Amino acid sequence: MKPQFPLGDARQLPFWRRPVTLLFLMAAAMPVAFATWSALLNNFVIEVAGFNGSDIGWLHTVREIPGFFAIGVIALIMFMHEQVLGLIALCLLGVATAMTAQFPSLGGILTITMLSSIGFHYYETVNQSLQLQWIDKLRAPQMLGWLMAAGSGATLVAYVLIVMTWEALNLTYNTVYMISGGFTACVAVFCFFAYPRFEAPNPQIKKMVLRRRYWLYYALQFMAGARRQIFVVFAGFMMVEKFGFQVHEVTALFLINLVANMIFAPLMGRAVFMFGERRTLIFEYVGLALLFTAYGGVYFFGWGVVLAATLYVVDHILFSLALALKTYFQKIADPGDIAPTAAVAFTINHIAAVFLPALLGYLWLVSPAAVFFMASAMACVSCALAMMIPRHPEAGNETIWSRFVSAPAE
Repeated sequence: MKPQFPLGDARQLPFWRRPVTLLFLMAAAMPVAFATWSALLNNFVIEVAGFNGSDIGWLHTVREIPGFFAIGVIALIMFMHEQVLGLIALCLLGVATAMTAQFPSLGGILTITMLSSIGFHYYETVNQSLQLQWIDKLRAPQMLGWLMAAGSGATLVAYVLIVMTWEALNLTYNTVYMISGGFTACVAVFCFFAYPRFEAPNPQIKKMVLRRRYWLYYALQFMAGARRQIFVVFAGFMMVEKFGFQVHEVTALFLINLVANMIFAPLMGRAVFMFGERRTLIFEYVGLALLFTAYGGVYFFGWGVVLAATLYVVDHILFSLALALKTYFQKIADPGDIAPTAAVAFTINHIAAVFLPALLGYLWLVSPAAVFFMASAMACVSCALAMMIPRHPEAGNETIWSRFVSAPAE
């Protein structure tokens, strides 16, 4: 077992072995597998497995079940260091992604998706916790923006290769999944052996934490999970089903998103630092409400593919502002609550995600526009909740109502 290395002594290490470098490596490795899986998924399931709207809804319901049980991370970190758990989960994501095309049936795809989802959601839970523990509060908004940009940059390389070589080299789904998943798994193995176990100065509580004063954070997480799930499941599916996008065309659209994220994610981090979590989240949710309404209009009014693709890109740019939710929690949280609350928040985020895709898959068969109008309503609810965030959140000042209510004993 590796010895623990105090976080405060990390400056003694070469730059490439410091905690921030590890965060950047993991941020770059994860989306290579996950984003490649996502880019090929809709074409893969339609062309190979003959999925319809209901089938894709069930697939994403299965994919979100591990997110609902992300609270299990709390039990695992009782026996395993968070950093080690995160790298093992990252490796599982890579291996499962590499094997995706080996199971071209509904049952096989659901099974391999479940395995990759366990890796993805447990990695994301731990990664969010490590980011908030290892990055100083004042630097967090900008650093989180740069981490998002790093992930976009790494995925950009993968997408450029897909766009340039898919037709030219007559690539198969199996080849692309094997390369992207294998890369992520190899990076995880390298990080496991190359980096010491960093120990943050504040020991994490290793039990479930539910605090009344975090209620607004929980509510925002719940709404974010419900609203975001509609976009993840159905926006990309729309591009393939309604407009007949091919693999290289879907990947080109993802490519545009990545370039936009590389440019705007650091700027969004700076915007959170300058304007605060309240204003940036309100701006995001108002924008999303308008975007989802326009998505519905694509079906309701028969608007064209150019508008649909533009909305898809703008949505990704606005999503960069979601880092404000992380920094809001970092400001109001007790330092020892970060790991257990990250797990609880992931579970809350996925409550709606477990049942919404399957249910809305049936609604999609009747009225795709109604699905997007529901997402717009959810964004409006999120906006109302964001208005309750104070201008300067901190422990004891979690909402605009905190000054009128005595703090509960916890």
